[in-house]
Amino acid sequence: MIIGVPKEIKNHEERVGLMPSGVQQFTTAGHQVLVEHNAGVAAGFNDQEYATAGAELVDAAKAWSADMVIKVKEPLAEEYQYFRPGLILYTYLHLAANKELTDTLLAAKVTAIGYETMVGPNGDLPLLVPMSQIAGRMAVQAGAHFLESNNGGKGILLAGVPGVRPGNVVIIGGGVVGVNAAKIAVGLGANVTILDRSAHRLAELEQIFAGRINTLLSNSHTIAQSVQTADLVIGAVLIPGAAAPKLVTKEMIESMEPGSVVVDIPIDQGGIFATTTHATTHDAPTFVSHGVIHYAVANIPGAVPKTATEALSSATTPYGLDIANLGLSKALVNPTIATGLNTYNGQLTEQAVADSLQLPFIPYATQN
Repeated sequence: MIIGVPKEIKNHEERVGLMPSGVQQFTTAGHQVLVEHNAGVAAGFNDQEYATAGAELVDAAKAWSADMVIKVKEPLAEEYQYFRPGLILYTYLHLAANKELTDTLLAAKVTAIGYETMVGPNGDLPLLVPMSQIAGRMAVQAGAHFLESNNGGKGILLAGVPGVRPGNVVIIGGGVVGVNAAKIAVGLGANVTILDRSAHRLAELEQIFAGRINTLLSNSHTIAQSVQTADLVIGAVLIPGAAAPKLVTKEMIESMEPGSVVVDIPIDQGGIFATTTHATTHDAPTFVSHGVIHYAVANIPGAVPKTATEALSSATTPYGLDIANLGLSKALVNPTIATGLNTYNGQLTEQAVADSLQLPFIPYATQN
């Protein structure tokens, strides 16, 4: 199989879909790998390293001409020209909040496999976990930065000092993102509250953090109370493949002190804050709504491309090798790969995406 690795073109997206070590795994297995010139430079991997691993260095069009294209982020409109029937696209897709991309993939009959919907044997999300870990940790860094008055914030130090209260950090969602955000916030010395719908999960979190966090069952009342007194609110709720639920209302945001900060991590799935009107970029990461600073960057880990690429590529490469070695139909016998299939032969094959976009759902199994 011919594997293509184009350079990411999303704003400040400096990760790359495949490391040189991953290229070597593909070439050793007998596959041809086409890597766009300078695709990995910002992540710390130069063209010579890719060439030494056996890749052919090409332009964007040539990289996209491959049988399977391995990326990091969803294609942008400038890349739609490369779509064609039979192309296997292996990347983060987040289609539930992007009908234009979904429609274009379907019209071009692209086989699209989304990292974010791939479910492991234990019910985990193996290709989402490493980026969720990074996004959760970076969310606190970003929040602390924008709480500084010179960045528009209310002038709160999350750690506090002796005799002065620490900052209040509220994390909505106790999954991988939430836990990693809490680790950093607790480490800084902040007062941390995690809300989650599962009492069992909250009990686990109390054990994990040995009583250093507050836990609350998540509902509209507890969210409203927690948000009102928060200095930093981190949205960390994900429903695989589906649009994120709007859990924080405009009225809740209005109740916060001016200069407070919210970080809407699932913005690529629509976000959980009613006031997050659009995704932002690393060039312009925030906007202010009702006096509250909103950080809504859709590719948070793109700011640490070396760490993020190493973590992501290590997780995605084994499944990519299965697709290349076995061919698509045999690889889809693996339930983890099968759950990643979002579009196939012009049909939407991911139930949650179909429900979110109100489009017909046609399971892959019924098409073969």
